Amino acid sequence: MRRVVRRAKRKLPPADEATLRKARRLAVRAAAVEPGDRAQILALIDDIQTVRNRLLAECVRLDEEMKRASVRITALRAYAYGAMAVRSRRH
Repeated sequence: MRRVVRRAKRKLPPADEATLRKARRLAVRAAAVEPGDRAQILALIDDIQTVRNRLLAECVRLDEEMKRASVRITALRAYAYGAMAVRSRRH
């Protein structure tokens, strides 16, 4: 019988953590900006859009990873079902 080796849990890459930290800083900055400071508001909007685009790209990457995992699970289940069927015919 083969031994199954578990992989270590995946940590967030530094880029992901940096994006989340930047989003938190932007939230603090948004709370502190004066309503009449047009330049600050425009800069804030630009920064928020940049972080939003990074997060959307990460969502797409995670979605693709989830699809690949789903395909792997389906293949493993089919393999296990076939292996059980072969085993049950021998007895």
